Amino acid sequence: MVEGSMTQGAGQEPVVRTATLRDFRVPPYAQTPVPPQAQGAPPSSVPHPGNAVVGDEQPEGYTPTERDLPVIRRGDTVQVQTVAEPRPVSDDGRGPLFVVGDVHGYLDELLAALGEQGLIDADGNWAAGNARLWFLGDFTDRGPDGIGVIDLVMRLSAEAAAAGGYCKALMGNHELLLIGAKRFADTPVNSGAGTATFQAAWLLNGGQKTDMERLQDVHLQWMSRLDAVVEEDGHLLMHSDTTAYLDYGSTIEDVNDTITAILTRNDADECWDLFRKLTKRFAFRDEGGSQAVRELLTTYGGQRVVHGHSPIPYLLGEVGTEEGEDSSGPVINGPHVYADGLAIAMDGGVTMAGKLLVVQLPLHD
Repeated sequence: MVEGSMTQGAGQEPVVRTATLRDFRVPPYAQTPVPPQAQGAPPSSVPHPGNAVVGDEQPEGYTPTERDLPVIRRGDTVQVQTVAEPRPVSDDGRGPLFVVGDVHGYLDELLAALGEQGLIDADGNWAAGNARLWFLGDFTDRGPDGIGVIDLVMRLSAEAAAAGGYCKALMGNHELLLIGAKRFADTPVNSGAGTATFQAAWLLNGGQKTDMERLQDVHLQWMSRLDAVVEEDGHLLMHSDTTAYLDYGSTIEDVNDTITAILTRNDADECWDLFRKLTKRFAFRDEGGSQAVRELLTTYGGQRVVHGHSPIPYLLGEVGTEEGEDSSGPVINGPHVYADGLAIAMDGGVTMAGKLLVVQLPLHD
């Protein structure tokens, strides 16, 4: 998903030309979410309530998220629970497997969630021995300290490796967005409905100026080398709940190599197309969702898909309306299992006062 400190005049009209930092606005549907079921329309025909677009039209398949996500009232959402389990020791000596949902710059919440699982100590150092930890992408934007999150994950990766475990990360659409904003800035790209720019899209979707100021080459190199898909213990891990990964290869290795090659070629339009495709969502939620998951599992392996990207309240169709600062956040206690039990959603909605999820796999659900 995609929040930030962008400011914009309330009455500005978009200028019909190549989008720059001044040429974006929040479309009406991004301000007040309307659950698809409430309107009697097929869920797939109603845009994600947090989507924002650059320019006047929404390009097909382009669904980044507007920075000011709606407030979700406590009691308006379904409470999702999972059962805690002891940490097993695998037959091959590998430690337990954990996954982390979308962080979006919320460093303090991440530290607290990792600490609760015993993965780090009070000083923020790796404390989980040979445990395996996977982040599902989207480290920056919306929250206050995206670069701090990346620095933490990079440091924990080294500390975990030294302890016999590992801490790894997947490519999210926000990593692609930040890379594009840094590399291409205001370079026009073909958005499918006119021209747009990475920088305008990044700001509109929660880009934090402080993150851009602190972004270094080492961060860019680290992000650009992240894998997009992996399989661990029968779990197919990916950031986005989309079948667009199939466009990039018939094996996990092919997908990861193809995406790395696209970023290496450094072509703005090609990178934008990749960003658009990996920003698609809800492929597993609606009618035919379980079949979409099966297509991915048949192609890449595994028994379940585990993803972030789409906040669980949106997947549940239980999003309330904005009620002001006194509104409470969603009641999300754990991941959401759906699509006939084949998909696990891990974005607890930390950007909307929800929960940053860190869970051990497999789930007992």
